[in-house]
Amino acid sequence: MSCGEPHETDCSEILDHLYEFLDREMPDAECTKFEHHFEECSPCLEKYGLEQAVKKLVKRCCGHDDVPGDLRAKVMGRIDLIRSGQAVPERDAAAAPPASQES
Repeated sequence: MSCGEPHETDCSEILDHLYEFLDREMPDAECTKFEHHFEECSPCLEKYGLEQAVKKLVKRCCGHDDVPGDLRAKVMGRIDLIRSGQAVPERDAAAAPPASQES
């Protein structure tokens, strides 16, 4: 996607890192670069607006689901194992068996 005009930051770079921008997971200088690009590139601005709207919709519709306590405990346990440097089993013994494959 591109408007056909040359930009300081290529459209592909903008689109590759769009979710980092949306989630504010990049330095301020990078955010400024994105904002400048959106000012001069309407296709990227349109894509940004669409992704921002989808993100808000998902948050509104799905952001209130409670996480089951046992799932939260499993995830936190795994995080603790990883932080401590211990080996993490690929599959929990308590996990459900893998789905059967259809032919």
